[in-house]
Amino acid sequence: MTQLPMRSWLFAPGDSEKKMAKAADSAADIALFDLEDAVAAENKPAARQLVRTMLESRDEGRSRLWVRVNPLDGAWTLEDLAAVMPARPGGIMLPKANGRQDVELLDHYLSALEVANGIERGSTPVIALVTETAESMFHTGSYKGAARLVAMSWGAEDLADSIGAASNRNPDGSYGFTYELARSLCLLGAASAGVAAIETIQADFRDLEGLKARAEKVRRDGFAGMLAIHPAQVDVINAAFTPGDEELAEAQAIVDLFAAHPGVGTIGYKGGMLDRPHLSRAQQLLARAGRG
Repeated sequence: MTQLPMRSWLFAPGDSEKKMAKAADSAADIALFDLEDAVAAENKPAARQLVRTMLESRDEGRSRLWVRVNPLDGAWTLEDLAAVMPARPGGIMLPKANGRQDVELLDHYLSALEVANGIERGSTPVIALVTETAESMFHTGSYKGAARLVAMSWGAEDLADSIGAASNRNPDGSYGFTYELARSLCLLGAASAGVAAIETIQADFRDLEGLKARAEKVRRDGFAGMLAIHPAQVDVINAAFTPGDEELAEAQAIVDLFAAHPGVGTIGYKGGMLDRPHLSRAQQLLARAGRG
């Protein structure tokens, strides 16, 4: 399964041909055609066909055109998959995943549909939204080895609804404790599973300075990318999750330093001490930038 860049994931409502085309033509690493929250129940049948048509019209770059289907605990997931899989989407986003068993069930569905449509079995990757229900919070560490899973993200709005909260924000606008916990559990779960952790959306798409600060912070924390709801957010996210020249040079210097002193556990550098975790982080950074 080819690994795509995962810095920016841009949502577009599945019932809007114009917005899907704009997302597909954007600089987003992945365009997400949404059949879930962005589409009213009465519009879902028409949206499925619109998404399929959009996929079929885009032979080039289809691997970056993904679809968010409806959650498995509802009535629409199979209809979504049956409609879009013949058009070979680049991947599937599974919302409201309550644990590894949901990804495994989705794997069974996808396998059957891949075989039925002449698609290589197991070739459709999955990102799971893993904190959108109260139950899901207890299972974020269960995804290690889950078939097809390449990334995990989290959500605050549906989680607030799930637990009956009046708001998910503190008076200063920051997320409350439960939602910061959700972010951390997603990050830890993704690290345990060996997949990319993807930060949730920023709803205020006009606040690009705030987006920049937040994206840079979560990348330092270990996130590999971020969800977006507006094309204006894409360039900011891409820049925040792209290592700069100085950062890459520093990482290369650390790798070279350890290579020049094989077998050492710690080594002096710029007035401080480096150990093996510093080397590992430098190697991971270079690998993400295609220099590993």
